[in-house]
Amino acid sequence: MTFDADLDATGLLCPLPVLKARKRLQALARGQVLRVLADDPAAVVDVPHFCAEQGHELVGQDVEALPQIYLIQKG
Repeated sequence: MTFDADLDATGLLCPLPVLKARKRLQALARGQVLRVLADDPAAVVDVPHFCAEQGHELVGQDVEALPQIYLIQKG
């Protein structure tokens, strides 16, 4: 899947990957996709929860990869 913006959150621990994703998503238009790279083990839970709470859609993820890859479509 293609994406419109990229966020490298590797090396950051909870809650920083989600906080940085929130800030980056603010600059995007509705429907655009942000790719987030993270290696924090808590991101597996935090990113989907963040999307559900903030009205964004998690359109793709690869939690087996290192770093993990999350594709978030702005809601």
